[in-house]
Amino acid sequence: MSKEQPPEPLDFFIWTVEDVGLWLEEINLGSYRQVFKENGVNGEYLEGMSMFTTEQILRFIRRCHMKWGDFITLCKELRRIKVACLKGEQKVRRPWWAPSCLSVVFVKVAKRNRQSRVVSLNLEP
Repeated sequence: MSKEQPPEPLDFFIWTVEDVGLWLEEINLGSYRQVFKENGVNGEYLEGMSMFTTEQILRFIRRCHMKWGDFITLCKELRRIKVACLKGEQKVRRPWWAPSCLSVVFVKVAKRNRQSRVVSLNLEP
């Protein structure tokens, strides 16, 4: 992942802590970048937040010293990414760890797999 370029939304499941920091900058929540890094918040953690209980949400907000409005912004942006993934609106790219010879194969499988990658999304009417 380039330090100049924010991470691609479709890949948020595999974002590193640094990718999450770049994304926070992009959605105007950059003031939380350091505390998210200190707490090890990566893409897998962000995906798991959709399953948090109220107690876990409150603990996360306290640990990251977040304002409620900022937490709501974070959740809305995560939902936007997940919906875009479901609709197939995000570009698919080969992850950094996959050999370049597998690019075509990976992109085809990822496009077929889009919906199964966001199983915890609860769409609201």
